Amino acid sequence: MAYQGKKLINDPNAVVTEFIEGLVETYPGLQYLDGFPQIKVVLRADVSPSQFDKVAVISGGGAGHEPAHAGFVGPGMLTAAVSGDVFTSPPVDSILAAIRAVTGPKGCLLIVKNYTGDRLNFGLAAEEAKSEGYKVEMVIVGDDCALPPPRGIAGRRGLAGTILVHKVAGAAADAGLSLIEVAGEAKHAAEQVGTMGIALSVCTLPGQVTSDRLDAEKMEIGLGIHGEPGLAVVDLKPVDVVVAHILKQILMRQETGYVPITRGSSVVLMVNGLGATPMMELMIATRKAVPELQLEHGVAVDRVYTGSFMTSLDMAGFSITLMKSNPSILERLDAPTKAPYWPVAVEGDRPPAKIPVPVPPSYSSRADEILSQPQELTKLGYTLEAAIEAAAKELIALRDDLNEWDGKAGDGDCGTTMYRGASAVLEDMKKRYPMNDAAETVNEIGATIRRVMGGTSGILYDILCKAAYANLKGCLEPTAQEWATALEASLAAVSKYGGARAGFRTMLDALIPACTALKGRLDAGDDAVTAFVLSSEAAMNGAESTKNMQAQAGRSSYIAPEHLVSVPDPGAMAAAAWYRAAALAVASKLKS
Repeated sequence: MAYQGKKLINDPNAVVTEFIEGLVETYPGLQYLDGFPQIKVVLRADVSPSQFDKVAVISGGGAGHEPAHAGFVGPGMLTAAVSGDVFTSPPVDSILAAIRAVTGPKGCLLIVKNYTGDRLNFGLAAEEAKSEGYKVEMVIVGDDCALPPPRGIAGRRGLAGTILVHKVAGAAADAGLSLIEVAGEAKHAAEQVGTMGIALSVCTLPGQVTSDRLDAEKMEIGLGIHGEPGLAVVDLKPVDVVVAHILKQILMRQETGYVPITRGSSVVLMVNGLGATPMMELMIATRKAVPELQLEHGVAVDRVYTGSFMTSLDMAGFSITLMKSNPSILERLDAPTKAPYWPVAVEGDRPPAKIPVPVPPSYSSRADEILSQPQELTKLGYTLEAAIEAAAKELIALRDDLNEWDGKAGDGDCGTTMYRGASAVLEDMKKRYPMNDAAETVNEIGATIRRVMGGTSGILYDILCKAAYANLKGCLEPTAQEWATALEASLAAVSKYGGARAGFRTMLDALIPACTALKGRLDAGDDAVTAFVLSSEAAMNGAESTKNMQAQAGRSSYIAPEHLVSVPDPGAMAAAAWYRAAALAVASKLKS
């Protein structure tokens, strides 16, 4: 069912002018012409047409593709950008105003995406400007590779490849070339480029309802940057599959001959977000695209640009652009520019993508020495093995409950994090842990947790293990009192570095009562197993008590207290669960 799209705007009819106002407030090198709302032109603040001795490069189109086009105005790129309303070609008068505002004796180049409205309006403006005495050339960019060659005159749509043409032309103009030379380089660049995209959602125009054209499990291949239908709607697939398909479509559709890229060519790669795609997802796509080009298509990748360059409002998805490169094009792309949205730190040859992680020499030698020893388990070894296995399996079984509690109090991943750590502990226990040495086993558990868990929980548990190791080191067979002292020291370290104390609604609210009960029962003369089991009941009671606590640490401290009523702290419940499972396993092992 369609519903009203949510936007952080004022008047839907004023979004373009208000965007421009915000843009020029942000970037002092930009200005706009005082012709709102009809004339929406962003231009370089350092250009005066009577004194400008270089070719002006002007582009534009409908709004909604930000940062294109205004975000690429600056020395070394566009001299001015003309904007229409959202997804609407700018009127002739606006384009003429831009030409008059920045064009000096060397003339201007208009770079236009291949849409009928843009071609007609920019074309008419060019003719009018010529009649006024201006030197004007126009280059059309149609880089769409999704659709088969049209039967009519429409041609390929202009997409994100236009940004690369902007850069080539802007750098050529900045180098002082003539209008004919700048236009020639822009036209050549436009002939080398191909683009294809996919979308998970259709964009929502300001003030309009959100389209439900794409189901939750569907994606659309080859749709346009205005939301117009593409090549096909297909089932959602992993991004590696999507990237491989797009590259194959761009490079291997022989019937189109859209791009002159063949095996042995060198290319520039652009992965472009369409408006609502997180940078993480764009980088995952890039990570697949580079080796796919190199290994599957025999193409060298000279430059990689990843980000949102030409969007479609809030569309979720991305496009991939390939431009055949040569030293001249690379020189233009690497040339300096102050355009605010052109990516920096991309120029130059590509070093190796990865290098080895430095490892302290002492660590690997010590670990090999300890872990290569054959293990004939002692009574301590068997007991530790039973306790660790039971604790880990309990956390694995509790994953969904922990995630559910954390979904109400945090980011919903506590169970998954604990599951990851517990699974790794079970795996490493079989081949790495020296079970006959309690201190080293605890230390190795910390190392496992640090390696796989990550986040706050991982580091806190690693601190817990490191502090316990420091106290147990040298104890060949720790007594119950020594275990209790090690636990007390561990909790003190967690409190010191994490900042939490009892009553803060954290794992300490389970483990501090457990430690207090353990020491108390041992001092009262209880045997070690009984004291351990009773202290585990204190841990469970402490964890349950967090239902009535106001969070003062962790992500849940940002949540209103009323949302946490009757919800236990997942970290405390996890700690109580593994502690209780270990205690019962030790009791069963030693009494059997």
